[in-house]
Amino acid sequence: MAFTTLWFILVTVLWTGFFVLEGFDLGVGMLHGLLSRDESSRRAVLHTIGPVWDGNEVWLVTAGAAMFAAFPGWYATLFSGFYLALVLLLAGLIVRGVAIEYRGRIEGARWRRNWTVLLTASSVTVPLVLGIALGDLLHGVPIDHDQEYSGTFADLFTGYGVFTGITLTVLCLLHGATFLSLKTSGDIREKARRLARLTVLPAGLVVLAYVFWTRSLAGGGILLNLAELAAVVAVAAAAWLISGGHDGWAFGATTLAIAATVTSLFTELYPRVMVSSTSSAYDLTVHNTASGPYALKVMTVVALVLLPVVLCYQGWTYHVFRQRISADQFPAPGQPAAASTALPDQ
Repeated sequence: MAFTTLWFILVTVLWTGFFVLEGFDLGVGMLHGLLSRDESSRRAVLHTIGPVWDGNEVWLVTAGAAMFAAFPGWYATLFSGFYLALVLLLAGLIVRGVAIEYRGRIEGARWRRNWTVLLTASSVTVPLVLGIALGDLLHGVPIDHDQEYSGTFADLFTGYGVFTGITLTVLCLLHGATFLSLKTSGDIREKARRLARLTVLPAGLVVLAYVFWTRSLAGGGILLNLAELAAVVAVAAAAWLISGGHDGWAFGATTLAIAATVTSLFTELYPRVMVSSTSSAYDLTVHNTASGPYALKVMTVVALVLLPVVLCYQGWTYHVFRQRISADQFPAPGQPAAASTALPDQ
């Protein structure tokens, strides 16, 4: 297998890993205000992602770094053409991180309420903006013969790109609901289950429309490829598992659904990495944007050594923080916590 193909697969894996892991974090951010009316419940919801959200976010940085190292031509065109969108994305990521860390620093209802609004808004912004950007890779944006973006900011809002953003946002919402069903207990868990049941049908319809639009855009006919079929089957399985109260399996199904949805876009894109709406002759591919063979070979050796270490460490982290969380562990503001359940505030 050529190193260019191998690194395209690795970039796909990194983007998929980001949406799988950060997807439920974003879903929790969207839902924390709906599932938790009192402060104790809200703190419990945010503590489900407290130990892992920043580690999950690193997958986005790694995906961008892999694109820069393996496909500098792709990276240059994408990040220069989508500059304003990336600024909006960074603003969303920054506000989200600050909201998680700062909302519990002052015991004031208004202070917490403002950060709750900002956390919800930023958690919606991140998958929506990233989805639009990823959808535009396949739909196509104005790129000239010099591999330079020749459009405007408005040209980024293609119909398919926006729908891809909506699809990933809805899937993150469902993913977050199944995660909370698995990670919490008591009233929060029951609310998360109800919300998952309400969300899964719209998510299924959106995913179905997305995979057929993706297939049509790629010119592949009505027969779905393996990733697209897996996305549809996974959402259907999630609906059945959620209705049966199988929290762990339901979370596994939404994990597969979001992974297959992201993977389907990249499988239809290959060997292109960015489609030009100006002319197919100006498409960016794995071949005309890649680094040299020696650089790719060295990077492959480094990735083979370090990636398993990172995966093992992250898996160990999830194992350590696997316990369910309940609102009883978090007293209302102003009340002391028991020594056995006291946790850092959020």
